Amino acid sequence: MKRFLALALLCSTVAAAQAAPRGVLTIRFLDVGQGDAVLITAPEGQSLLYDGGRSESRMRELIRQYDIKNVSLVAASHGDGDHITGLIPVTALNKPKFFLNNGLAATTQTWGRLMNVVSQAGTQGLLAKDQTINLGSVKITVLPPPPGMPKNDQNLNSVGLLVQYGGFKALMTGDAETAETSAWLRKYPATTFGPVQVYKSIHHGATNGDNATWLKAVRPSNVVISVGPNNYGHPTQSALNLYRSVGATTYRTDLNGTVTVTVRPTGAYTITTERGQGTQGAGTPAPVRPTTTPAAAPTRPAVPSQNVIYRSCAEARAAGAAPLLRGQPGYSTNLDRDGDGKACE
Repeated sequence: MKRFLALALLCSTVAAAQAAPRGVLTIRFLDVGQGDAVLITAPEGQSLLYDGGRSESRMRELIRQYDIKNVSLVAASHGDGDHITGLIPVTALNKPKFFLNNGLAATTQTWGRLMNVVSQAGTQGLLAKDQTINLGSVKITVLPPPPGMPKNDQNLNSVGLLVQYGGFKALMTGDAETAETSAWLRKYPATTFGPVQVYKSIHHGATNGDNATWLKAVRPSNVVISVGPNNYGHPTQSALNLYRSVGATTYRTDLNGTVTVTVRPTGAYTITTERGQGTQGAGTPAPVRPTTTPAAAPTRPAVPSQNVIYRSCAEARAAGAAPLLRGQPGYSTNLDRDGDGKACE
């Protein structure tokens, strides 16, 4: 039996590669700032990357840090830049066989670059539908956007993944909002979803993401919020209160760094973090072995003043403010190259 070791916080200048161990399922909720990226590595070594965050340079750092290779499938929950940008370097490096997506092309330069790389890599597009993907011995159930979702709304057409290994379940559903989760509950039996040991918070803890009815079906033991400094107030206090009300232990990538779940063939699992530990809810959490550094108290990210100016997109990204929407602090037409109202995407 392999020994399970807590992941130490790496020095950013001399980070050694931390490849996923063989013989266990490893799920890493990667610290990509304000965005989503989940790396799933089967016991046999094959990997799936679900979303990639909004920074190519940050993803390249993570590729080195976690020795990301053998990615046979990349998946976009939907076409927003904070979910697909990091898929570009991973696709270029790994040349995955498939690119799973919702079939709705985004009208952004980032989407165009991703499609270019997918084509050059010889990666085959895979439209999300009711299907099961076998990642080695791990069962991945695809939750396609349910019928009736408006085709002009990427969030409401998010693709979900249900990961099963032994008696363990993890669920991630992109930026789905209440209309989509309600439609999923009408389409599938509630037992399809929960209880789930690890659950990725919808839409970085936004108000229009998770709701009590959905979480009643999901029944998460642990919730991971993928979030960074932002102008949206994510995660909202209402979302944090909601996770606490169901007794879930909550992890945040802005406070805890990359959150790693390691699952044995029996379904037993451990959760480790780069720094800090999860905030326990009212209930009894599932077995967790956090690192020893105390977590900072949850705080709402600072909101930039209205007169903030970013001289470049690189500066905006370094401040954790990108993408910038028209009307938000720091937005300017000089940074919005395609004029779609979203700068530095």
